[in-house]
Amino acid sequence: MIGDREEMVVSETAPDGTTVVRVCGDLDDDSSPDFARALLAAAGSGCSRTVVDLSQVQFADSAALHALLNAQQAHTAAGAVLVLVGPVQTAVRRLFEVTNTRAAFYWADSVRQGMTC
Repeated sequence: MIGDREEMVVSETAPDGTTVVRVCGDLDDDSSPDFARALLAAAGSGCSRTVVDLSQVQFADSAALHALLNAQQAHTAAGAVLVLVGPVQTAVRRLFEVTNTRAAFYWADSVRQGMTC
C-alpha cells in the first residue's frame, strides 16, 4: 500500500478456461509491472481468451497502456483473444481516447459478456 492507494492485480481461471484478470486501484509505474506479468502469463498459459476487468481502475498511465499493447501482441501471436471490460472511469477512458488506441482492443460491458463475445 502506498499512502491511501492500494494496487491489486488478481488473475483467475474461470470454469470455461478463460483467464480473468481483475485490477483495482491505479495502474501506473508502480503497479504496471505486476499487471504486465499477469497479462503475459495469461497469453502464455494456452487459454483461448483473457478478459481484463478494468471497471475498478481509477487511473491508468502510459505504462498500463504499454502493458496492454504488449499483451495484445502476445495474445494474437498465441492465437488467443484479449478482451477489455468496463465500464471504465473517465481517466482510463481518456487514456485510450488521447492515444487513439481504443480500436486496438476488443471491448465488452461486463466480464460475463467478455467471456462470450
